[in-house]
Amino acid sequence: MNISYNWLKEYVGTSLSAQEVADALTSVGLETGGVEEVQSIKGGLKGLVVGHVLTCEAHPNSDHLHITTVDLGNNEKPVQIVCGAPNVAAGQKVIVATVGTVLYDGDKEFKIKKGKMRGEESLGMICAEDEIGVGTSHDGIIELPAETPTGMSAAEYYQLESDYVIEVDITPNRADACSHYGTARDLYAYLVQQGIPAEIKRPGVEAFKIDNHDMADIKVNVENSEACLRFSAVSMKGITVKESPKWLQDKLRIIGLRPINNVVDATNYICHAFGQPMHCYDAAKITTKEIRVKTLPAGTSFVTLDEVERKLNERDLMVCNGDEPMCIAGVFGGLDSGATMESKDIVLESAYFHPTWVRKAARRHGQNTDASFRFERGVDPNNTIYCLKLAAILIKELAGGEVASEIIDIYPNKIDNFKVSVAYQRINSLIGKEIPVDMVKSIVTSLEMTILEEDEKGLVLEVPAYRVDVQRDADVIEDILRVYGYNNVEIPTSYKASLVSKSKEDRSHKLENLASEQLVGAGFQEILNNSLTRGAYYDKLTTYPSANLVRLINPLSSDLDTMRQTLLFGGLESVAYNIKRQNADLRLFEVGNCYQFDKESHLNGESVTSGYSEAHHFGLWMTGKKIANSWICSEEENTVFELKAHLLNIFRRVGLKMGQVVMTSISDDIYAAGVSVTTRGGKVLATFGIVQAALTAMFDIEQEVKYAEINWTELMKQTRKSAVSYTELSKFPAVRRDLALLLDENIPFAEVEAIAYKCDKKLLKSVSLFDVYEGKNLPEGKKSYAVKFMLQDEQKTLNDKVIDKVMQKIIKNLQSQLNAELR
Repeated sequence: MNISYNWLKEYVGTSLSAQEVADALTSVGLETGGVEEVQSIKGGLKGLVVGHVLTCEAHPNSDHLHITTVDLGNNEKPVQIVCGAPNVAAGQKVIVATVGTVLYDGDKEFKIKKGKMRGEESLGMICAEDEIGVGTSHDGIIELPAETPTGMSAAEYYQLESDYVIEVDITPNRADACSHYGTARDLYAYLVQQGIPAEIKRPGVEAFKIDNHDMADIKVNVENSEACLRFSAVSMKGITVKESPKWLQDKLRIIGLRPINNVVDATNYICHAFGQPMHCYDAAKITTKEIRVKTLPAGTSFVTLDEVERKLNERDLMVCNGDEPMCIAGVFGGLDSGATMESKDIVLESAYFHPTWVRKAARRHGQNTDASFRFERGVDPNNTIYCLKLAAILIKELAGGEVASEIIDIYPNKIDNFKVSVAYQRINSLIGKEIPVDMVKSIVTSLEMTILEEDEKGLVLEVPAYRVDVQRDADVIEDILRVYGYNNVEIPTSYKASLVSKSKEDRSHKLENLASEQLVGAGFQEILNNSLTRGAYYDKLTTYPSANLVRLINPLSSDLDTMRQTLLFGGLESVAYNIKRQNADLRLFEVGNCYQFDKESHLNGESVTSGYSEAHHFGLWMTGKKIANSWICSEEENTVFELKAHLLNIFRRVGLKMGQVVMTSISDDIYAAGVSVTTRGGKVLATFGIVQAALTAMFDIEQEVKYAEINWTELMKQTRKSAVSYTELSKFPAVRRDLALLLDENIPFAEVEAIAYKCDKKLLKSVSLFDVYEGKNLPEGKKSYAVKFMLQDEQKTLNDKVIDKVMQKIIKNLQSQLNAELR
């Protein structure tokens, strides 16, 4: 939420700078994201000064130009300026743009340079109102009073004051701070506790009066008092809808709002000033003379202000003209019911709608408006009349007209303030420091809480209804602490850190960091995606069935309506984003949780939530070229075999021995060609391969993407007993033996490797593939593997007899299990 520094100071006077105000707000719990200077006149009138025209003579080569000599003050030599204004004369005080000054015309800018006009030197420009942004007149130059000091800056003369926009991050519980006045309340409490004299004030509404009852025939009927707890309205006639004055437009633009017209801008002003969303209806459109607040049948069509036709839900609260919808209450207005430039009579609404009803309606229709932002958090139910009166006063000032009805206020069940008891001992216990009683009372009263009772043990407080987040003693204590200052609670010198035992989470986190550093060293970049994702990605998938999704009850949008089952789709979004920005050669990795709901387990389990599971996953993506645009190497594509190497390096890094796993070829709706890595007990540790083209096409990715996903939780379980051990390098030489094997073309090398390791666990150190051949001179359906076997004894030199025994055993098992032949 954007807060204007100058606007804020209208409610609480302070000499603090904008940055100091931002720091103060952060210290009391309203975290600020930044402070940005905003100039009311572009350029801030820099380089513009008051000049004194000493002489003015006709230009010898022009019938309308004049040659002037202008004193710019500051003990500088007078300068010659050629001026074409008809009203320039000697003795005037004028505004001069000196050489180097930049002037603005909308988005265009031009710089004042030293030059010649019709042969005469000109060292500046004498300005008109519209040329410097202080007015719209171009009839002639600006003539200032004779007593204006020469050399004074134009910014000082016009008392130009920059504003600052403070970005405040409002948490969901702080509905009371969703306005300038609400923010001012917290700033006031801070100033009081810092001993800085301060006063908080807001405009009075004594000027409000009812001029006549010409529109008293418009009635209001609230038919759903559960969703609409209070509805206040007043009618006005004879208004003139037009452009808002500059001061109001500037106020709205500074906080990021687009001015529309004086009536709508007035209601937006009230919303951002005091946190009360308002709506304005064209009275001519209320043909039934009755405003009904109710729900409508499901499927009812309604066209909103953005010209989108929407189908209503039976739980959408509507403000209606009889039975015709005019507005989704607290969310969005209708296209044909609001005030327009032709409107003459209006009805102003100031209401309190139930936060849950508004939040659900806003989510259903995918709308997050300024009104819904406030209503769904909970506005002040006892502020509707004040804001209604203030809006009427402002509209009369801006648009004329008369208040033509009594105020209608339907408030059947008054929302009372909260009564909370808090004990001093409880305050000191939770905060960890003894806070003086007088300070406690000062803080709660500065936060507009009323002390109803007090004794030596504590206080009984009345908390305003707008503080929906303060209903328990712990909430009051939190308020006391944030105003007192978290940094003012010292850590006792006697404090000793408690012993923290090592856990499996410590090990997992450490190894995760080691694997991440390993990947970064190999050229990968880490990404971080939202664990919320689009449920539509899982439609028609069997590997990750949509029935197993953990779905949100009230999603923010259809793009964030479910918890991810896999890291794949978030990574593909990142790949697509980069490719569209000419960054197509990518190596990415992500570590995050994935979520699943097993419906069968959920139904049969002992616990209601037994079907939900959460696991830590590690994802890797490779796409594009490994080497590109190199003068020394030819271009080379990333391959799935390189991805496999990175995966196996991670396994080795965490202590997984390759003899513990089985690799099986897979082809499913995720991988066009892939491999599943499982334990010998069938637990899936990882999968990797080439992503199906149908999936990459969903993201407009035309190039091949290689992907690997590790179930990190399971990997940690399988390696929990692995320990790093150190052995002396063998003094005895290793022996290499090669085999050329003829195999069926569908047999992967992983099977050859697994069989070999089973044959000998002591002497066989490594098995690697160094050549694959498929083609002529081989039987149909066959391929040839050239495999290297490394053998070594740590205690003695191997002899041929021992080596041949191991190799014969390997050959025999390959022949019997894979029908392999030696070439």
